[in-house]
Amino acid sequence: MDLEDKINIVKNILKNKKVAIGFSGGADSTLIAYLSSKVAKDTLAITIDNHLLPTGFVENTKQVAERFGIKHEIYDINFYENEYFMSNAPRRCYTCRNLMYSTIEKIAHENGFDFICDGNNISDLVIDRPGILVTYKKKFKTPFIDAKLTSKEIHEYLNRNNIPYSRSTTCLATRIPTNTPTTREKISRISKCEDFILANTDCEIVKVRDLGKFGICEVDNLNEILKEDKFKEINNELKRQGYEKVALNLSQIDDDEYISIEFSEGSFSYQLPFTINLENTGKLLKSEIISKSDDVIKTEKITIHENGLIRGNDFENYENALYAFMEILSKLRRNI
Repeated sequence: MDLEDKINIVKNILKNKKVAIGFSGGADSTLIAYLSSKVAKDTLAITIDNHLLPTGFVENTKQVAERFGIKHEIYDINFYENEYFMSNAPRRCYTCRNLMYSTIEKIAHENGFDFICDGNNISDLVIDRPGILVTYKKKFKTPFIDAKLTSKEIHEYLNRNNIPYSRSTTCLATRIPTNTPTTREKISRISKCEDFILANTDCEIVKVRDLGKFGICEVDNLNEILKEDKFKEINNELKRQGYEKVALNLSQIDDDEYISIEFSEGSFSYQLPFTINLENTGKLLKSEIISKSDDVIKTEKITIHENGLIRGNDFENYENALYAFMEILSKLRRNI
């Protein structure tokens, strides 16, 4: 299935519906909003300002919504007032999405929109992002997952059609290790440091990981940091902001996420970065299950291990195996 075929699947899902979208202005939600503006009966973009987002986040969502000619609601939720979220427990991403999606659901229903979706794509399902469980819990629609679109394909379509989007929309609280309290001071420091790097380089994605005395810079273009000794300016500024030592992650940020599997002689394997809740997964697979034990579920061609290992057998080619793997992904329920 080529990219246009997948896009047409999404269009058919959205066609003639009153579509409400959880809207960040990033690649995924921008493409959903764009396609919805073309084929849906009506479109409402809903943005949550949680006070922990990159500089210019809200303004960018306004501009994109205006460009597409769609309705736009911005709702303020001050996460600084939520003690559990600020404690930064391991379930923080689940807590964050649950707070936001409950509000999105409320706003959508109040405005008469009965088809609520988000921009989760199929490659999100192989990454450690527990917030997807809230999408399932709220029964939000996921057209990109249904169409098996990856992040890489979404970026390709946006770039091919000259549709601008923000590459910096992730919550700044994700820069702080879990079990380390989130504070206004930490978020302010992270924001100032990231803004400095963005303003003084041509990087489009910048993340400064806050490890207390240590700041670790992650960017999408290492050459921008290394040329003309810009790293010295960045080092000095981050130390001025309070970090005693500053490091550069030599692995560039690559947001072109896609899915590939290890395939040989009709079989494949894939190790997910999280464990599987076999009980909840089994409820979705139902009649597909051939056998089940405490740590394994077997279907006709695929074996699901509690530790996150997925194996498949008896496939004619790589494409068939990959399709089957993508099919099973949306039925997996992870532990958090």
